[in-house]
Amino acid sequence: MIQHQHQKIQFHGQAGILEGLYQAGESGKPAIVVCHPHPLYGGTMRNKVVYWIARYFEDRGYSVLRFNFRGVEQSEGVWDEGHGESEDVIAALDWLESKHAGVPLWIAGFSFGSYAGLLAGHRDKRVQRMFAIAPAVNLWSFDFMLNETRSLTVISGTSDEIVPFEQVKAWINAMPKHVNFHAIEGAGHFFPHHRDEMLQCLLDESHAG
Repeated sequence: MIQHQHQKIQFHGQAGILEGLYQAGESGKPAIVVCHPHPLYGGTMRNKVVYWIARYFEDRGYSVLRFNFRGVEQSEGVWDEGHGESEDVIAALDWLESKHAGVPLWIAGFSFGSYAGLLAGHRDKRVQRMFAIAPAVNLWSFDFMLNETRSLTVISGTSDEIVPFEQVKAWINAMPKHVNFHAIEGAGHFFPHHRDEMLQCLLDESHAG
């Protein structure tokens, strides 16, 4: 059984010092940055969905870093409309790579974290796989992903009360056909009664290919 011994860490971002929680995994397995929801609406690295996602990957021996975007809790800096936050994700990738040189780098994001994470992943070619859980396509333009060729998994609830499911589906329909899309019937934005189904989608996709 995996022993969960999260290490409190700090690393340098463009806006100053960022704080994170890190769990070392097994040698050679992917290292993953997990991105939290909107900072101005209470999102932190301790968000329950972020915790579930991080714990899922930790339980399977992956190295996981979740962190607070600039201006959140002890992370320095101020909110930057998502652009600076994507730079924070790249700084987190830099830190992970310094600890796990040569292993695949992945990104997973929840809600706003999907936007910041995918924007960083799209720009940073070190990233091999991306996961977007309840991506906030109604609040942010994800058009930069339209020609993306790397592995992308999208998970969305059909009863999401914050991000209309039809808008997520319209975005998916415009995306390349290789995108792996999982629609969870009846699930809300925070998956309160569908956690296991959401995590099962991660399980299926992280073991595929």
